[in-house]
Amino acid sequence: MASTAQSVDLLRTPLADWHAAHGGRLVDFAGWAMPVQYGSIVEEHVATRTGVGLFDVSHMGRLAVRGSQAGPFLDHVLTRRVTALKPGQIRYSLVCNSAGGMLDDVLAGRVGVDSAEGPAFALVVNASNREKLNTWFAEEAQHFQVSLDDQTLATAMIAVQGPRAVAMVAQLADTDVAALRYYSGCEARVAGVPCAVSRTGYTGEDGFELTCPAQEATALWQALCAAGGVACGLAARDTLRLEAGMPLYGHELSEQLNPLDAGLRFAVDLCDSGGQPRSFVGGDALRSADSSGPQRLRVGLAIEGKRPPREQYRVLTAGRACGVVTSGTHSPTLGKPIAMAYVEPPYATEGTSLTVDIRGTETPATVVPLPFYRRS
Repeated sequence: MASTAQSVDLLRTPLADWHAAHGGRLVDFAGWAMPVQYGSIVEEHVATRTGVGLFDVSHMGRLAVRGSQAGPFLDHVLTRRVTALKPGQIRYSLVCNSAGGMLDDVLAGRVGVDSAEGPAFALVVNASNREKLNTWFAEEAQHFQVSLDDQTLATAMIAVQGPRAVAMVAQLADTDVAALRYYSGCEARVAGVPCAVSRTGYTGEDGFELTCPAQEATALWQALCAAGGVACGLAARDTLRLEAGMPLYGHELSEQLNPLDAGLRFAVDLCDSGGQPRSFVGGDALRSADSSGPQRLRVGLAIEGKRPPREQYRVLTAGRACGVVTSGTHSPTLGKPIAMAYVEPPYATEGTSLTVDIRGTETPATVVPLPFYRRS
């Protein structure tokens, strides 16, 4: 996310021209030309915490899974059971390899009414992992009656986040989207544009993620801006998710880490509804890890002073390394540096005093509960 997007090889979202025309600084993010910011990162962050922030998240992968065995297939490749989901229900889950390492974290939702082909599900995956998962899913799907369809390039996805987001979208929708529960969705027209609406997000605020046909994305985006939404970039999205204690793939999540260490036990169904060990990719490894206990744990750190730690900075106890920072920033909401890190279990208890090596200076830090920020 450090270099300006100039390469013609970068993928462009349906909104890329709008971003460029309205001051968005486009950078290379996971092979996509994405707006990192329009002006002040702090102003975009505050706009989301106090009003409505708009985020182009069309780079996220959107995959459709259909067929008579769509549910059993997803139960096989995901850490959570989804077969019993009702239309409109959504679950956060992980995709793991056979060793229990995380290939990605995903949203899985049951879509609409079953067709003659069978039930349909939708997955939202990280941009950096879309091609990897497409290949991996295709290999795993050989033993199931399912069809896989990558709809990423044919669609756009817009996140509408903030304390005023629900009311704003509700005014533009032809369906009572305000009645949706968190982690549920429906079909609706928003500003006249057909959308899959899900009450989900990645900022710690309430709101929706809207998926629409690519060719209608600009019209929808402009309508949301006209209704009071503020265009925000990836930088503000990162500070918002960090305040909310939400892990990011490539930082808190990777193939070298398992969901239990990451504090994502809620997203792992080790047993079936009858209490028996459930068969899924990585299940045996995760049951073993659950029995033996974690070797490291994800924690929040409150940092003294003004300098935030960055990824890979060492976490120390009595001068000895006991962990590593995975994400750090200066929190616009809290007005102080914060970080997430993995530390050895004896040092993961709330209130534990540690230090972080910030460019050669051991800076005091305290283990604090996640999330750092929780909306009222």
